Amino acid sequence: MIRKLKRTADFELSLVIHNDQFIAPPRQSQRNWLLNKLLSEVADDLNSLHHAAARFIPGQETTAIHERTHTELADDAIMEDWQIPVMEAMARIVTETHGDVMEVGFGRGVSARFIQDCGVKSHTIVECNDSVIERYGLWRAQHPERDIRLLAGRWQDVTEQMGQFDGIFFHTYPLNEAEYAETVLQSVTFAEHFFPTAAAHLRPGGVFTYLTNEIDSFSRAHQRLVFKYFRSLTLQVLSPLYIPPDSRDTIWADSMVLIKAVK
Repeated sequence: MIRKLKRTADFELSLVIHNDQFIAPPRQSQRNWLLNKLLSEVADDLNSLHHAAARFIPGQETTAIHERTHTELADDAIMEDWQIPVMEAMARIVTETHGDVMEVGFGRGVSARFIQDCGVKSHTIVECNDSVIERYGLWRAQHPERDIRLLAGRWQDVTEQMGQFDGIFFHTYPLNEAEYAETVLQSVTFAEHFFPTAAAHLRPGGVFTYLTNEIDSFSRAHQRLVFKYFRSLTLQVLSPLYIPPDSRDTIWADSMVLIKAVK
């Protein structure tokens, strides 16, 4: 058994390993280095969380998420105004090549407008909510000459209709309580369950962009997950974001990290 301890003025970390073959490089000094490095990184994460927690907005308590596919959604239930700068920044990332772009989640049409403003060869939109699709129809009529297509349905159900793209923009929401528990509470990032699909439908060198609620950090688990499907990534911090105290979300601080993952 090996025991490691790291103590600060605010907390104490204790690691007890019962299996002598667990994390066992050739030399004991190498093992000590790995374990001490781990504890130092965890301690740094805790200190970072301490400072980030002070910047959280109160928000509203999360209530039960009812099935959203056929529910008429108000503007602030789809996306709150404070996210508009986030959508604009993500649109710039996904349209760098001005090629074929797929957008998962039409929402209020804010990001779709930014994508069109940036200029793209084609624009495929995936959306499943009935009332949002009606919004899409009104917005689409304003661009009769553009190559804009709709895949109506959950992205999980229309993957066979997807083609190959130069950029994929992911900003959607959990559709029900079960999806919220699985893809928000139990995941590194909400986009995690879309990673394999994004990688499968990007051309070599294509860009996948999404946001993460890890505030201004990027965890080791998140890094490992990205590099499982993509060959490089770039982070962009948007700060400060002016989020109202009564936001419908309860997990936000005043900064956001945007991810650019390249296949």
